[in-house]
Amino acid sequence: MNKNKKKKRAANAAFIIINTTVLIIFCIVTLYPILNTLAVSLNDGMDAVRGGIYLLPRKFTWQNYYTVITKDNIPTAIKISVARTVLGTFLSMFVTALIAYVLSRKEFLFGRQVSLFYVLTMYVSGGLVPTMLLYKGLGLTNNFWVYIIPGMVSAFNIIVIRTYMNGLPDSFVESAQVDGAGHLKIFFRIILPLCKPVLATVALFIAVGQWNSWFDAMLYNYNRPDLTTLQYELMKLLTSVSQQQGSASTMKHAASQVTPVSIRSATAIFTALPIVCLYPFLQRYFISGMMIGGVKE
Repeated sequence: MNKNKKKKRAANAAFIIINTTVLIIFCIVTLYPILNTLAVSLNDGMDAVRGGIYLLPRKFTWQNYYTVITKDNIPTAIKISVARTVLGTFLSMFVTALIAYVLSRKEFLFGRQVSLFYVLTMYVSGGLVPTMLLYKGLGLTNNFWVYIIPGMVSAFNIIVIRTYMNGLPDSFVESAQVDGAGHLKIFFRIILPLCKPVLATVALFIAVGQWNSWFDAMLYNYNRPDLTTLQYELMKLLTSVSQQQGSASTMKHAASQVTPVSIRSATAIFTALPIVCLYPFLQRYFISGMMIGGVKE
């Protein structure tokens, strides 16, 4: 018995050591690119071209971030990006969840057909030119709402939320209907609170997509500086720095100049920071639901 206990203890100790080592290596592999990008963003631009920067900057400077923040139209771009992210996420979540609820109801006769229609839109697209002509005909070009309305309904998000709603016990809805509740009351009072995990996950997907989007600003609002987005302005900054690299004016004062390498790292950290700050508040919804212990069948 003592030998068996010793073997079990040895096996448990070996497992703990191996498991801890693997997790530490995994954390290092995961965090290293982020820490390296942060170090490069805080390093002098011309010095960063030499390479050899790992976890700490070799020549510390705020010049890269100063260049990004002081670029023309950045305050306006930040306001537009925040507005489209907040408004776009809220409206998209509301419309998507409402459609998903309708499709999840068994009493909806054409649920399969409508679901198939949404799935087809994931594989078939009208193309860039027809889409541009459509938006222009609808008056969405040179308009803030081009950031919101076209992406308000996502077939993929509808399927994800509908699948989650299909997994909810019918007892909740049936009990509410017996008490005389209508579909709107059921949707807002019962379904939405129970769907917080999937809604939080989808909301993060939508928010990241809205925050990182720049192509629509270039296509539809390129001649409206007051409707530019942060990502579009940073993309233009990277392009301008890349074009200036190697010129005499850029190399003259190397100590105070930036390079595409340093600007790219600074813009990556600058744009990822809001999403990184938002993620911890939504993380708990990814791993736990609100259904545990809700119904005893």
